[in-house]
Amino acid sequence: MTPYWASVSDFLAMGGYGLYVWGSFGVTALALAMELAALRARRRQLEDEV
Repeated sequence: MTPYWASVSDFLAMGGYGLYVWGSFGVTALALAMELAALRARRRQLEDEV
């Protein structure tokens, strides 16, 4: 099996679209982390009210 990319830097560059691809992954990961934090805070708030 032959790898598609010749090096790690080629993989990270994603054929010139690396900034878009990795930026999209980063924004998605950040949004998921913020959602989890908000859910935890809401759960703690509800537990305190009960």
